[in-house]
Parts: sequence; C-alpha cells; structure tokens
Amino acid sequence: MPVPGRAWVMLALVTVGFAVNFWAWALLSPLGPRFKDSLHLSSFQQSLLVAVPVVVGSLGRIPVGALTDRFGGRVMFPLVSVTTIVPVLHLGLAGHSSFAALLVGGFFLGIGGTAFAVGVPFVNAWFPPERRGLAIGVFGAGMGGTAISALTTVKLVRAHEMATPFLITAAVLAAYALVAALALRDAPGRTVPTESMARRLAATLGLGITWQASALYAVAFGGYVAFSVYLPTYLKTGYGLTQADAANRMAGFVLLAVVMRPIGGWLSDRVGPVRVLAATLAVVLAASFVQSFTPPLAPVGTIAFLAMAAALGAGSGAVFALVALLAPANKVGSVTGVVGAAGGLGGFLPPLVMGSLYGAYGSYALGLALLAVVAAAALTFTGTGVRHAVTRRVPAPQAH
Repeated sequence: MPVPGRAWVMLALVTVGFAVNFWAWALLSPLGPRFKDSLHLSSFQQSLLVAVPVVVGSLGRIPVGALTDRFGGRVMFPLVSVTTIVPVLHLGLAGHSSFAALLVGGFFLGIGGTAFAVGVPFVNAWFPPERRGLAIGVFGAGMGGTAISALTTVKLVRAHEMATPFLITAAVLAAYALVAALALRDAPGRTVPTESMARRLAATLGLGITWQASALYAVAFGGYVAFSVYLPTYLKTGYGLTQADAANRMAGFVLLAVVMRPIGGWLSDRVGPVRVLAATLAVVLAASFVQSFTPPLAPVGTIAFLAMAAALGAGSGAVFALVALLAPANKVGSVTGVVGAAGGLGGFLPPLVMGSLYGAYGSYALGLALLAVVAAAALTFTGTGVRHAVTRRVPAPQAH
C-alpha cells in the first residue's frame, strides 16, 4: 500500500516535536555534577534530581496516551509542548537555587517526557501496518533531543548564565507549539474510542501485548535512558574524565542509539520484531558482562558502550514494531502509554541503584553485572512468551 506524502510530513512534524520536548525533559541531567558541587548534594541526591523528571514523564504517559486516543495528536502535541514551558522557565529563572526548588521543577519538567505517548498513536494511524515499524522508529529517533541537551546545556551555562539554556528551550517549545497547532492533522478515519478513560485503561491492562512490550521496553529503552542520564557521572567517577569529556561521550552514545532506533523498526518490518529483539538483547548481555570488569576505556570500554547503545536503540524500535503488530488500532495510544511508562521507569531505577552500589562498594561492577542478568532474562522471555504470542496472533501470509 503506497504511503501518502502527507503522512511523511506529519511524521516529520511530530518527530521534531518529540525531539524538542525531550530536549526540555533532559535539561537537568548535564547539570547534575554542577548542582552537586554548588548545592553540596550527596550522590543519591544528585541521582534523584536527574531521575525525578524521568519517572514523572514515564508515569504521565499512561493518562496522556489514553487522552491521545480520545482527542488526537493535533490537540495533545501543542498542549504538552506549551505546558512544558512553565517548569523550564521556573528552573531557568528561579528554581536552581535550592535542592527543593530543583525537585519541584524537575517534577513538572517530566511533562515533556509524555510527548512520546502522543506521537506513537498519531504516527500509527497515518501509516499502513507494513510500514509502521519504520515510521514509529523514525519518530522514536526524536529521543535524540537528549543529545541536544547534552551537547549544549553545560556550554551555554559556562558562556552565559544558568538561565540561558532554559530560556532558549522555552522559546523553541513555544515556536513548535504554534507550528503544531496550525499544521498538525490527525489521520483520516482515525478510530476514536467512545468508552471512558478508566474502562479503556482497564481493557488495555488486560491485553497480553501491554505486559510483554512493557517488560521488553523497560530493558531496551530503560537501559538507554539510564545510560543517557548516568553515563556522565559513571565516566567521571569510574574513569576520571572531565565533565565536558564525559558529556561529549554520552552524546555519542545517545546519537548512535537514536540512529539505530529507526533501523530496528525497519528491520522488524522485514524479519519480524522477535528476531531483532533477540539479537539486540544478546548484544546487551555480552557488552554489559564485559563492561562489568571495568576494562580500559580505550578500546574495550568504548566498544562495549557503543555496542550497547546500538543494541538498545534498535531494540527500542523493535518493541514498538511489536506494539504496531499486536495492539488493537483504537488502543495503540493506551498501550503506548503503559509501555512508555515501563520504559521510563526502567530508566529511573538503574541510576539510583548504580549510585547506591558505588557508595557502598566503590565500584560499578555489580550494577553492570545486574544489567547482564536482566538482559539474559529478557532474551529468554523473547524467545518463549513473545515468540508464541506473535506466531499465535499473526496469520501466515497468503500465497500470491
């Protein structure tokens, strides 16, 4: 089935919007070491500071995904973007002077992270089933907004003042919200649910795909989020790198994961999401096991982290190819909300665990060994339960 040109325009618009909202969502992470020094925070407080926007943005995806099923992306994307401006301005102008004010700002900054649950059902409705893996993968590449934050935030603060990156981000959010309000259109024939949100969420939680995709996304995207927020601290503490060098390496990790996400979706359209997930989880298992021995950063540590970045990005794309394959059309937003929440929560816990383990043992080895164990469990689950679900629900292709 040919894809109308308008669908690609809509995909481009929401991908830019996702990147802009994720840029805002990730503003606190690069400044974590700076706040630790200026406000005399403990390692746990620093980890909590960067984790709060992640968990709020994750849990917020559940209601936002359900609202998108009801009202459509045309309404929800500008609304989320405008709402995110408020905590961005708070943090830039007044909210960076105390730990409590940072936590409050970080809490509401989490709204930017809910944009993901708006874009997936929006894109899903515009594309035919055989192209959804690629399309949702391209949209997912908007998670590269975190790289914009990593590359620019610290530099802008040093060159100007603390408010500068926040004011720039707020202006970009406002411009995008205006463009989205004028240009976004929901797909013709979009399925609008008539049941209440509570009833739809209950039905969503009763679907097997919701829990299968949630478990896998907690590992794939959760691993990506965890490294994107904690890698600067890990490299600075574990390898003695400067804050700027650590931030640049984290940006490289993020960019590789971003590039691989649409590739994971594209491969899933061709060979099936189960095969792609199995391959990527095997890579995460091997790379995290190697890194648990804290090898020299050049070349072994760098290769291990880049392999993990590529695998986590491709795996994240494959999970939503799986959702597009198995979720009912009128519940894609609700399923995406729950799965997206699981992914974000998967990214919330590891930084806290890593900070606590380093505080207790002076080493990150146990934390990376735990990642290897989790990847092994997810790989086993993919080869059994998920594979059975796909073969049971997808009819064999008809002969032509």
